[in-house]
Amino acid sequence: MSFITKSEAIAAFRESQMRRPLRKSAPEILRENADAFYEGKKYDAFLSHCHEDADVIAGVKLLLEQQGISVYVDRIDDPLLNPAQVNPATADKLRVRMRSCASMLFATSESSPNSKWMPWELGYFDGLRQGQIAILPLVDSSKDAFKGQEYIGLYPLFERLPTTSGGEAFVVRTPHKYMILEDFAAGRQSYRDFA
Repeated sequence: MSFITKSEAIAAFRESQMRRPLRKSAPEILRENADAFYEGKKYDAFLSHCHEDADVIAGVKLLLEQQGISVYVDRIDDPLLNPAQVNPATADKLRVRMRSCASMLFATSESSPNSKWMPWELGYFDGLRQGQIAILPLVDSSKDAFKGQEYIGLYPLFERLPTTSGGEAFVVRTPHKYMILEDFAAGRQSYRDFA
């Protein structure tokens, strides 16, 4: 069992930034992202996170997309949502976005208890798509033990497991069963027993 590490996610983000064409301004990048979003767009996963973890989350999004999973992150996919100007319209917009996602990955870190939005997003999504939420711990070392807030113990964990071919697979795991990430993100309840 291992988790995605913060340094691994930040490295993925930095590498992607190095491949971007130089001389694009921040407004150009935001406009491109806003143009790429449309109201009916569907995503495999809503990535709930604390805005203090922004650089890590950008990398996590990239790592998940490398697995073929489409991921919604508010500040990236919907840059016109300003976390500094939160109001009922923001909450309504997030509800619309969550309804367009098949699953939720709840990216938790030591910063997460500071977020007012994460518990709200978790509660809303749990009522919307019960059984389609996994906890994605943001840790310093892939072998770190994970201990989050008590209520997130209700949900399975997102992690990597070794494969018989010597590689690793992203899975959603309960104590006795697991599901490959692709099935989870598609909304399929196809848990398998550990052999």
